[in-house]
Amino acid sequence: MKKLMLLFLFFSFSGIVFAQGYEIGDKAADFNLLNVDGTYVSMADYPDAKGFIVIFTCNHCPYSVAYEGRKIALAKQFAPQGYPVIAINPNDSTIVPLDSYSNMIKRADEKSFPYPYLLDADQSVFQRYGATRTPHVFLLNKEAGGLIVRYIGAIDNNYENADEATEHYVEDAIRALKDGDLPNPDFTKAIGCTIKIKKS
Repeated sequence: MKKLMLLFLFFSFSGIVFAQGYEIGDKAADFNLLNVDGTYVSMADYPDAKGFIVIFTCNHCPYSVAYEGRKIALAKQFAPQGYPVIAINPNDSTIVPLDSYSNMIKRADEKSFPYPYLLDADQSVFQRYGATRTPHVFLLNKEAGGLIVRYIGAIDNNYENADEATEHYVEDAIRALKDGDLPNPDFTKAIGCTIKIKKS
């Protein structure tokens, strides 16, 4: 008990208090974050969406870079089916300058991202969701109770080579939802870089 209290005090006084984050079946809250085009984007801007592929990602992480083509492919495949991709950069750019807003704009332009690339400037959104890595996926499904978390984890099971992936978790999860089923698996371990947290 004493160790737990010391940990709580450490994180409280350092200004970093982490919530547990979402679990499968939880209702996800909306956000309103700055996009690389200078506008603010929220999920409410997509009234016809059936759900969302929310991906916490960034510029500098080699895992995120390795998955860029697959993120683009997910957007092109599933946005027309009602599941658009929304990418969110949760990193503090004073720790990793490559993840600054200006560099986000450059990266989005270089790669022609077909999805919004948003800045979690106060780092509140990634903590609410419980993201720990980049990339980290949260698949939301629009249901009677709101936007419900139905899958959390990795995009697939091979970060090094898309062609060698044998399990396509996000694709399979969306297909299950479209068929009226629940994803199986609904949770996998996110493989990537740790999120860089602002120091107080």
